[in-house]
Amino acid sequence: MSSYSIHHLFLCSSPIPSSSLSFSYNHVSIPFAGTWQSWGKDKGHNVDIHRLCRAISKPRTQEYAGVFQNGLPVIKRNEVVDDDIQEGEAFKSLELSKIKEHVENIRSMLGSMEDGEISCSAYDTAWVALIEDVNGSGSPQFPSTLEWISDNQLPDGSWGDKHIFVAHDRLINTLACVVALKTWNLHPDKCQKGTSKVLILNVIFISDTYIQTQHFFFSLLKGLSFFKENISKLEYEKAEHMPIGFEVVFPSLLEIARSLNIEVPYESPIFQNIYEQRDLKLTRIPKEIMHNVATTLLHSLEGMLDLDWEKLLKLQCQDGSFLFSPSSTAYAVMQTKDENCLNYLTKIVQRFNGGVPNVYPVDLFEHIWAIDRLQRLGISRYFNPDIKQCLDYTYRYWTEEGICWARNTRVQDIDDTAMGFRLLRLHGYEVSADVFRHFEKGGEFFCFVGQSNQAVTGIFNLYRASQLRFPGDQILEDANRFSSDFLREKQASNQLLDKWIISKDLSGEVGFALKFPWLASLPRVETRFYIEQYGGEDEVWIGKTLYRMPYVNNNAYLELAKLDFNNCQALHQMEWNGMQRWYWEMGLGDFGMSRRSLLLSYFMAAASIFEPERSQERLAWAKTAFLVETIASSFHSGIHRPSDYELRKRFVQVFTSLGDAPFSHFNGRKLDSNRTIQKLIDALLRTLNYLSLDALVAHGRDISRDIRRAWEKWMLKWAEEGDRHQGVAELVVQTINLTSGYWPTEELVPHPQYPRLSNLINTVCHQLCHYQKQEVHDNGCFNNTDTEQSRTREIESAMQELAQVVLENSSDDIDSRFKQTFLTVAQSFYYAAHCDLETIIFHIAKVLFEKVH
Repeated sequence: MSSYSIHHLFLCSSPIPSSSLSFSYNHVSIPFAGTWQSWGKDKGHNVDIHRLCRAISKPRTQEYAGVFQNGLPVIKRNEVVDDDIQEGEAFKSLELSKIKEHVENIRSMLGSMEDGEISCSAYDTAWVALIEDVNGSGSPQFPSTLEWISDNQLPDGSWGDKHIFVAHDRLINTLACVVALKTWNLHPDKCQKGTSKVLILNVIFISDTYIQTQHFFFSLLKGLSFFKENISKLEYEKAEHMPIGFEVVFPSLLEIARSLNIEVPYESPIFQNIYEQRDLKLTRIPKEIMHNVATTLLHSLEGMLDLDWEKLLKLQCQDGSFLFSPSSTAYAVMQTKDENCLNYLTKIVQRFNGGVPNVYPVDLFEHIWAIDRLQRLGISRYFNPDIKQCLDYTYRYWTEEGICWARNTRVQDIDDTAMGFRLLRLHGYEVSADVFRHFEKGGEFFCFVGQSNQAVTGIFNLYRASQLRFPGDQILEDANRFSSDFLREKQASNQLLDKWIISKDLSGEVGFALKFPWLASLPRVETRFYIEQYGGEDEVWIGKTLYRMPYVNNNAYLELAKLDFNNCQALHQMEWNGMQRWYWEMGLGDFGMSRRSLLLSYFMAAASIFEPERSQERLAWAKTAFLVETIASSFHSGIHRPSDYELRKRFVQVFTSLGDAPFSHFNGRKLDSNRTIQKLIDALLRTLNYLSLDALVAHGRDISRDIRRAWEKWMLKWAEEGDRHQGVAELVVQTINLTSGYWPTEELVPHPQYPRLSNLINTVCHQLCHYQKQEVHDNGCFNNTDTEQSRTREIESAMQELAQVVLENSSDDIDSRFKQTFLTVAQSFYYAAHCDLETIIFHIAKVLFEKVH
């Protein structure tokens, strides 16, 4: 195994799911993002962090697991052996080849997006199959739908999703197909009414092929047998997994079955209960509003009675459908023979080769959900041009009232609106938070306008969107409060099941998001957990029936995410080895700083800037953070005394002049010469020279003067006030951006946005550094005494303003990548203030040392 596939550090017991992480909020002292003085120097912790620090490349397969001590994971290293270099390079080449293959496959998917890839629905196909030829021939209008029904019956006689059994779904699909087959296969003049006798010679003409009635008849009998045998299972199904409008449309199918003399136990108490639910729901439907205003009721017209079609036809979508529902539109054709409805159905029957989905199109749904999955899985960087096209498409159909799953609609939902809003705002598109006012009433938020209940995923996506607040976005503050309370109540009662999707680990997704809000979430940490939570092709959506979205949920995304994560992790482990060599070569251990603190500095950088191509920025961040801590702690005696101030001033003088300054004392220890102080300055200057040389080679730009000035700016503040946190965030940001080659500092400083960005990040990060031992609310806000509430509001306000400056675009804007660094660094400070020591150790193990399988 090569050094690229290191995975020798594992947590000792069973992996802890994200939903079970606990927070004691016994915060450590946090000098600045990336290093913790108290952990870096305190020997009193029982955490065996040395084993984390001794991560060495080239492990063999033998792995050792420790145990938990005092609730903290003890992680041990693997046996280390030498590997064959050629074998390692071949393995690495194979991994990169697999990554390239997956990238090309996914890029092809994204490039082929149109109205949406979606599985067919037997229920909706059966309704379309019921349509009689509008020209009066007495044959099916869409005979290919009957072929599809015949070809897609499952071995047990049912119809529906073959990979997952949900009684509501299987029974409504099966009954609909039985009704369709019975309608076209047994004619009153060709068989004995009310019996199962069939004339084998009876044939019907379907798609230019004579198909014996007997074939349909046996499919019908098998389906009917399955239906009768599984009716009782409806009693034990989760209510959240009941398809949309089931209680309304299922009784409608039963009535058609009764009219066809299909023998089912119509008097079953189970059916009677469904009828009661139907009657109750219909009495609540305001018919006047339904006939004059587009609502979600248009999606289930096949279950309605006494409809005014003259009025309803005025509420058609532009494509001729009734809210993009094939079954609802099929019922409209049966009642009106409307040409626009017929054209819509003709198009999708041809598109899906005889079958139809439960809803179509699903273009906006597919576009934005695919982007969300790619981002959370940490692989979106491979597809930036494709993602921009998807977002441009979404923005084209964005309205002040929001969006739904398809373009050009008069009905909007909070789920798609929240997801679209979040992604558009993250990528610099101008979208107003006022869009959510359409989904709020009396302090509560609903999925659809006028709806009286909520779905977990809809409110979950509202919660995620609400965290992208800009100053003045009061509606998002209200949404955040409502959604976090709603989700916590569901979590506490173990009710994190959703009416829209059956996913692998929805409770884990919600639990992670509640514990690590957007401002306190590091990209690689989120990805590490989401890879475990994402179910790939096994996840199924709930509409009128179960359905699948292959461009949203597939194993290609998952496999690429795993390969990419492990590839990045292997590089990070090599960099960590290099960080340790740098630590020893510079003699930084002589100044009292441990490798534990070094590991924390590197983790913060690697979890925030993880891409392989950004290695220079990542290492520059980690080394800068660690050097600041080393220098500052070396001049901190633990008590404020005048000599500390003088020592700091003289240290800065030596650095700026590069001259020899006599020091008689250093950090409370008597020195025989300047050797110690010169050694510290030498380590700093050598590191800055290395960073400058790397940038010169990579970008052809000499940053040596700029990076020295950045350090001098921080040193002057530190020397004057003795506060290492003052200005350190700006130093880290400048170092990252200088090594990235984005923009020369001398061109940035005069830019009107630069002072605002630097002031914001210095203010908020300085406050976060001093915000120690404070508990945190479940929604991510600090829990303070009255004396601390003012500072909390200042932090939240500054973070919102910083997010606005970074995410919004303007005509005279700075490069978005340069601005993003400010937000990335600020989020790392927020994460450090938000998390306790136990959680950070756990994340280090997951992100840097535990391979994804």
